[in-house]
Amino acid sequence: MSHEKEFETYFNRYYTSIGMYVMRMCDDVEESEDIVQETFSTVWEKFADKELPTHLKSYLYRTAHNITIDRLRHRNKNDMMVSLEDISQMELTEEAIDTSERDARLWIAIGKLPERCRQVFLLSKRDGLTHIEISQELGISVKTVENQITKAFKSLREVLDSSKGKVFFLPFL
Repeated sequence: MSHEKEFETYFNRYYTSIGMYVMRMCDDVEESEDIVQETFSTVWEKFADKELPTHLKSYLYRTAHNITIDRLRHRNKNDMMVSLEDISQMELTEEAIDTSERDARLWIAIGKLPERCRQVFLLSKRDGLTHIEISQELGISVKTVENQITKAFKSLREVLDSSKGKVFFLPFL
């Protein structure tokens, strides 16, 4: 496999999970996107003419972690939104990586749900609407709302169970 193809494989495999990891740290979607893009650009520039490290996944996460910490420190100097104590407690752990990878699989699976099913599921679990509120907003019956949510959970469990052979806790169950 060519150097570029190998890097592209890592990009496709880890972009979303690194984004979820960064998002947990900085709590800003746009900034998270910028950091992930900067992470991959930085790593590509460093290894464009060299062999990729054997532990590229770890290197990518560490780079994203360091860029995020730098930005949070800068943010702290500018508007004091993040305390230095909070920044110093942010560690790159295997648990944090596993969580970000699980969350990435979950959001990818949600994105693959049929449109109406995804819409009902997100209105319920992300936005906190009741079944009655969803039925009124979408002009469908409460029973249809219940069926779509059940269908979504079944689909998500199947995807997450098969992805690692384990049962995962869905954060909004």
